[in-house]
Formats: sequence, C-alpha cells, structure tokens
Amino acid sequence: MATSAAERLAANMNLGMFARATELKKRLWFVLGALVVYRIGTYIPVPGIDPHILAEIFARQQNGVLGMFNMLAGGALQRMTIFALAVMPYISASIISSILAVAIPRLAALKKEGPAGQRKINQYTRYGTVILAAFQGYGIAVGLEGMTGAHGSAVMNPGWFFRFTTTVTLTGGTMFLMWIGEQITARGIGNGISLIIFTGIVANLPNAIGRTLELGRTGVLSTMAILFIIAVVFALIAFIVFMERAQRKVIIQYPKRQQGNKMFGGESTHMPLKLNTAGVIPPIFASSILLFPLTIAGFRAQSGGILGMISTYLGHGQPLYIVMYVALIIFFSFFYTSIVFNPAETADNLKKNGGFIAGIRPGQQTAEYLDYVLTRLTAVGAIYIALVCAAPELFVAKYAVPFQLGGTGLMIVVNVTIDFVTQVQSHLFAHQYEGLIKKARLKGKIK
Repeated sequence: MATSAAERLAANMNLGMFARATELKKRLWFVLGALVVYRIGTYIPVPGIDPHILAEIFARQQNGVLGMFNMLAGGALQRMTIFALAVMPYISASIISSILAVAIPRLAALKKEGPAGQRKINQYTRYGTVILAAFQGYGIAVGLEGMTGAHGSAVMNPGWFFRFTTTVTLTGGTMFLMWIGEQITARGIGNGISLIIFTGIVANLPNAIGRTLELGRTGVLSTMAILFIIAVVFALIAFIVFMERAQRKVIIQYPKRQQGNKMFGGESTHMPLKLNTAGVIPPIFASSILLFPLTIAGFRAQSGGILGMISTYLGHGQPLYIVMYVALIIFFSFFYTSIVFNPAETADNLKKNGGFIAGIRPGQQTAEYLDYVLTRLTAVGAIYIALVCAAPELFVAKYAVPFQLGGTGLMIVVNVTIDFVTQVQSHLFAHQYEGLIKKARLKGKIK
C-alpha cells in the first residue's frame, strides 16, 4: 500500500510538472504536428500510376525485400506516394559521410571544428541525399514502367516525362522528410529521423495485427501459432527493454584538494557505459545498405537475369541475406560506437578534471582500459542486436508474418520510445530545477 501511494504521489507530481512546463508542451505539439504532416504525405500518390494494378503487384511481393522497405517507409511504398523513398537515402548518405569523415583527413578536421564543422558535414550529407534519392527515384520510375498486372501496366503513360516527374517527386519528398526530421530534432524532442521511422511502423501495426489474424482465419496459421507469435512479441519487447537498460558503471574518483580554508573533492561517481551504445542505428543502417541495391531489383525481379538472382538470394529468410544482415549489424555496432564514444578524449577530460579510475593511471592507460571495457560491451551488444533483428526474420519469411512484428521493427519502436520518454523526463526535471532556482532568487531578494 505504501509503495502504491508513493507511486501515485510521484505520478501526480510528474503531471503537475508537465502542466506547468509550457516549453515542453510547445515542443510536443510541434512534434505531433510534424508527424501528422508526414502521415498525410504518405497518402499523396505519385501522378501517372494505376493504384489498383500497383496494389495487385505489391501483394505478390510484400513478403520480400519490398515489404521490409515498405515497413520503414510507413506504408508509403505500397501506395507509391511522394514519400515512397522515406528517409532511406538520407540514412545512406549519413553512413557514407560518417565513413568518409574517418577516412578523409579534411573531413576529419571539419569534424573537430565543433558546430561549424558539423554544419558543413551536414551540408555535404544533404547533397549526397539529393544524389542518392534522384538515383533511387529514377530506378523506381524505370521499374514501375516494367511492372504489369492482370489488367495492364502500372504506369498509365510511360516515357521520359513520367520518369522525370517521378524522380523529381520522390527526391522532393525525401528532402522534405529530411527537413522535417531536422526540425523535430532542433525544435521538438528526440531524434527526428528516428521518430519518422517509428511513426511509420506504429501506424501500420493495426494493419499488421489484422493481417496476422487473417492468416489464422484462412488456416495458414493455427491458433497455437498465433498465440506463440504473441508470446514471442511480448518476450522480445521485455528482452529489448532489459538489454537497453543494461549498463556497466565505471567508478570515477576525485582526489581531495584544498582551496583557502575549504576542502573540496574526495567524492566518487560513476560513468555509465551502455551495453548497446549504438541504439537502433545498426539495424537501420544495415537495412538501408541492403535495400539500396535491391530497390530496383525488387521491382524487376520478374524479368529474371542478374536482378532476379539478386532478389532471390537476398530475399528474407535466405541464408545470404541473414549472413549479410548480421555482418552489417555487427560492423555498424562497432563503427557507430567508435564515433559516439572516444576513449582517448574521455580519458583526457578525466585527467584535466582530476578524475581517475582506481588502479588505473590517468591518461593513456585509462584510455586503453575504457576501450577494453567498451569493446567487450559492444561485442555483447552487437550479438544481442543481431539475434533480436535476424532470428525473427526466419519466422517472418516462413509464416508470412508482417515485418512490423519482427525483431527489427520491435527494436526500433522500443528504442525510440525509451529515448523519447527519457528526453521528456529530462525536460521535466530541467523545468523543476529552473523553478527551484527562481524561488531561491526571490527569497534572497525578499531577505
């Protein structure tokens, strides 16, 4: 009873803080408005396409690579709307920029210049997004011209004009989504690109659940199989939450020092190192890399040849797809962690502030120790991400379960939710501290 009362009191305090946090409410309303605009755009079709024939063709390929792409696009690819490419070209461009920032000294120097250098790198990323989006948009336009259903071609008037308008439309849609994502990050809460992908997956969850129940009604899945899927989904969610909260606490100590007649320091704190420092970036990056060459191949698989072979061997559940997906997840787990956390820089900052790890000399040895701990954590985290994202793909491919209920979709949803709630709580606590500081200043003036 006492615990329940304490929880209700904490909840009431959080509600009261939220009611007074005007800035937080403005940010939340901005995020909501931006995501509504995104969802409206996923229903505005590209001109010149027969939606009925397109739906017929997509129904035959929705369990392949196009289904995965459609999940990340929030259903926009299935309807062939202006946001059909979603943010995948931007993510691909970000991957290329991150790799080049390590490989090219000039870009590495820009990265060290702080906000000004980062703005320049972001500008290069935008240019790369335009190029990749235009290339993929043209590939989709050509692919659409070759798609035929029982009642004819999916394109009403094929030709160069259709290719040009489709390429411009899809490229413009991607650039608009990129701008919305940047605005959400700057003026809202959370990472804008992650929230866009999260919104697309969540918006299609009811449809995914309905399709799963339909498989049970038609006899494709038994009742026990559906109950097993539900149990696996809840178990995956619990496992993901547990692993995302896991962290290694490195104890940092500060020596005592005397300034005048006062003694400072002597306390100890901890540096939390997450098991999964990279978050949802590895599966998103891995999916983007695999989907990029398959964007055209998925549409033209019926023509056979090399494109048909690519779609066959890189289809969901195929050994080559699983191997490449796991390899890319592990690679990006280590790669992105190395970008986010720099052991040498962290050790140098600790040394400047007088902090040290017990039994470890400050400087180079501290950097080596942090690198050793982080490498072991990242190895476990990479294996965890690979298992969560790759293992359910076999089940999805075998039983035609919607991708939203797979490991990749669930991991993105859970991670983005945790990050979003954490940032909301941070804004609430910051607002509370500001209120306490103002009260303290008022009391000081009164005295």
